Amino acid sequence: MTDLVVVGLGHVGLPLAARACAVGMTTAGYDTDGAVVDGLRAGRSHIGDVRDAQLAAMLTAGFRAGRDPAVLGRAGTVVICVPTGLTADGAPDLSAVRAAAVDVAAHLRPGTLVVLESTSRPGTTQEVVRPVLERGSGLRAGEDFYLAYSPERIDPGNPSFGLSNTPKVIGGCTPLCAKYATAFYGRLVDTLVVARGTREAEMAKLLENTYRYVNIALVNEIALCCDALGIDVRDVLHCAATKPFGYAPFRPGAGVGGHCIPVDPHHLAASADAAGRPLRLVSAARTVLDRLPRHVTERAAALLTGLGKPVAGAEILLLGAAYKPGSADVRHSPAVPVVRDLRERGARVLYHDPYVPEFTVDGTPVPRAPELPRALADAGLAILLQDHTCYGAPLMARAPCPVLDTLGRFSGPRITQLHRC
Repeated sequence: MTDLVVVGLGHVGLPLAARACAVGMTTAGYDTDGAVVDGLRAGRSHIGDVRDAQLAAMLTAGFRAGRDPAVLGRAGTVVICVPTGLTADGAPDLSAVRAAAVDVAAHLRPGTLVVLESTSRPGTTQEVVRPVLERGSGLRAGEDFYLAYSPERIDPGNPSFGLSNTPKVIGGCTPLCAKYATAFYGRLVDTLVVARGTREAEMAKLLENTYRYVNIALVNEIALCCDALGIDVRDVLHCAATKPFGYAPFRPGAGVGGHCIPVDPHHLAASADAAGRPLRLVSAARTVLDRLPRHVTERAAALLTGLGKPVAGAEILLLGAAYKPGSADVRHSPAVPVVRDLRERGARVLYHDPYVPEFTVDGTPVPRAPELPRALADAGLAILLQDHTCYGAPLMARAPCPVLDTLGRFSGPRITQLHRC
């Protein structure tokens, strides 16, 4: 018998497995990606929030990763942590959730607790996962096994909030399901919040990230408006952030990134559209945010043109490939569309990021720049995309090449702000 089997050993599943091992649960992981499984078995973590030393402790405690779904038949609790992205046409993609549910159903035993943590549209647990589990196992949720939804709240690279001290929302298919899920997560998390049901818990996660999505779009539109009005947006943001109530600070930049914020609003919008209640504010925010990477490349092209240099053939250095500071996570990073557009314009693009050893866009690797001062000296233009601490004011102030600052951090004769018209 295994206390916990985690399905999907990515940015959500592996930290959950690590926490379970830390509190003494017997834990196993199931993933269909052979490279991930082989790396974990060899003691190599692919997740920044789980270091190799922590993985070594997990392995010593008995943790095993594998590709054989038979391990699910020995689980007291199964937590599904597979990705839920978007299809090619931008619709929510639940194929990984359905596939995971099929695997779990084939090995489901009476008394097992199954929890979905993958972000998805309201109704996924009851309308997608539950029927698959019941048809495949012949068991009934709430009677023979227990089913709940608990949205992940992992923030990669956050030094202050991890799994244990971030409140955990739990919604059960039945009150008894919620009770079993609460007992399970009570061993892992300090604070539990019980929702009325699975749909409320699913909607809460979408609201959290859509709130950030809309406000990031808002602050970028405000920055553009300040440009047009001749107002210093950095000073505006500084002043507004001093208000101790009713205001949460956001910063303009080159776009949004990560697995959640660029994706979750699409899940919410799809549900709203299906209900005949389209979310016009979310649609407007998407228009703003989708435009930002192209705004970066247009500003870069204008800067080079002003210097008498064509974009085609120019060497452009991107400072920061990750989507957030202090992280190696490049999922949906704004750097991806920036690279794509600059390549289409004929530029030679390099990148520097102390956390990202390799960076590939559309199957083609982006060359990694050499030592930073030399790279700045060789580049025709640098674009500051990420707020890594190594890109501090002293370095930017003496950069020998022009710098397009998408973060609005610096000013000087060689530095141009992104939101300056």
